[in-house]
Amino acid sequence: MRLLFTLLILVLVTGCSAVDMKRYSANEPQLDLFEYFSGNTTGWGIVQDRKGALIRRFVVEVVGEVTENGQLVLREKFEWSDGELSDMTWILSQQDNHRFTGTADDVLDQADGVLYGNVLNWQYQLMLQVEDSSWKIKFDDWMFLVSEDMLINKATMSKFGFKVGEVTIVFRK
Repeated sequence: MRLLFTLLILVLVTGCSAVDMKRYSANEPQLDLFEYFSGNTTGWGIVQDRKGALIRRFVVEVVGEVTENGQLVLREKFEWSDGELSDMTWILSQQDNHRFTGTADDVLDQADGVLYGNVLNWQYQLMLQVEDSSWKIKFDDWMFLVSEDMLINKATMSKFGFKVGEVTIVFRK
């Protein structure tokens, strides 16, 4: 029993090791987050449950503006396949050449992002409305610039360390 417990802990610890973002440094095209999201961008996305079943589809219209103090404000308008409309506003700040932070109304504390080459990884917790309650969900959010005008966003959602779903979005400039 002790051996089984030790193996389980070893699997959990090695499964949680972070990806070395520097491995993406030379990837082209280079992602300039503020440049890509300045102006109008459209995204088409899906939400899947933990088993991969499609839950919802959506289109998101994003308007990005760099403010005088150097922040990027992203105003997102979602149109869901079931007819629901929702809005979200992000305020992003660049901390150094590779680190970004972001805030939004439903984000607890802040989102922390690391960008190298064409890849950005965000980590944050979001309060999601699920029926009549709110759930604190952790997002491991990856953005991949695949061409000058197309970016793929894949986010894994988890609660208590267990995957509860995924969101995939294809953005086009």
